[in-house]
Amino acid sequence: MEHLPVEVIGNILSRLKAARDVVIASTTCKKWREAWRTHLHTLSFNSNDWPVYHDLTTSRLEILITQTIFQTTGLQSLSIFMDDADEFSAAPVIAWLMYTRETLRELYYNVRTTPNINIIEKCGRHKLEVLALAHNSIAGVEPSYQKFPCLKSLALSFVSISALDLSLLLTACPKIETLTLINPDVVMSDAQATMELTSSSLKDIYVEAISLDKFILEADSLEKLHLKDCTLELFELIGKGSLRVLKIDDVSVLQLDIGESTANLEVVDVSNFTITGPKFYNMISKSSKLVRLRLWGVVFDDEDEVVDLDNMPVCFPWLTNLSLNYDLRDEVLHYGLHGSCQFNNVAVLELGWSVINDQFTDWVAGLLARCPNLRKLVIYGVVSEAKTHVECQILANFTSSIVRLMRKYMHVEVQFEYE
Repeated sequence: MEHLPVEVIGNILSRLKAARDVVIASTTCKKWREAWRTHLHTLSFNSNDWPVYHDLTTSRLEILITQTIFQTTGLQSLSIFMDDADEFSAAPVIAWLMYTRETLRELYYNVRTTPNINIIEKCGRHKLEVLALAHNSIAGVEPSYQKFPCLKSLALSFVSISALDLSLLLTACPKIETLTLINPDVVMSDAQATMELTSSSLKDIYVEAISLDKFILEADSLEKLHLKDCTLELFELIGKGSLRVLKIDDVSVLQLDIGESTANLEVVDVSNFTITGPKFYNMISKSSKLVRLRLWGVVFDDEDEVVDLDNMPVCFPWLTNLSLNYDLRDEVLHYGLHGSCQFNNVAVLELGWSVINDQFTDWVAGLLARCPNLRKLVIYGVVSEAKTHVECQILANFTSSIVRLMRKYMHVEVQFEYE
């Protein structure tokens, strides 16, 4: 070990990440202490890493973090997650940021400060590439002054910020590729809750727990869009057809407009989704490159909207993974089940129900017959604790029917997932 270069030791210590482990390891010998001071580039303070953190007062935590950080000279990644700390004083937090700002590339910080400090102002104009903030406030963004020339990933969780400041912040990040917004407190300047974001470099956006009248996103390079637990009247994506992954989970929207961005879609994963506006399935049916399709708990308020199973193999000839549940209108479920088109490339088929009935087995059998190269079938179901005799009989009949049915498909692996 004494022959290891000090730079290599620094990399070893950095892989430990947890501040307590790094400090203990650095006491091995003089050479390791030197590596700690001059070549440590990653440091993490996380209340889950060491139980003693929970017993320390906030002021003691501030002193401990300050002493540890100030013994290093080249930190590139700093993570501070203290769930038990109510609030840090502004002075030590400013000191940490000012001390590391010339070398820091990644900052993860989730503790409130009193009084609130403008972390954006302290971190701008330097080498920062990843910024993840939680439980803080951002105000008065000046993109001409607070630029982030190197920032590629921005995550804001439970952060208070105006729609205008968020838009300006995105403008100040010319190289941003990933944006995460989780339960933000978006302050609006007018009665209509509208948020407009524009980025030519953005490739991946994840939005969770947000409620708006209008959400307009202009992103020419966007490849992945994930909306979760959102209530929106209008979501509009303005792009140039680069979108490859669309995920929607527990979302209610009156109008979803992704324009011409469906042509290159490869993955569509939609669950617990209610849409009132223009035909959603008709929109994604133009995605001829689709390889994964999941429609689970989808509610179309438009009575004319149908999931066209007969035409689906034609629309999605490269589909390999197909997931559908029985939570649709009966006439939709059986639409095209007896057609001649087959899912020649589907290898994994996932089927499920919310309320089982005798027709579910026929539906499973119809889809199995149309997947000649199937390798795996997964059946999902909801089984309530209190069941009547009739419900128990239906479940028993279904189990017997599936056993008989799968004798025709001995090469297919069958898996059951009940909740």
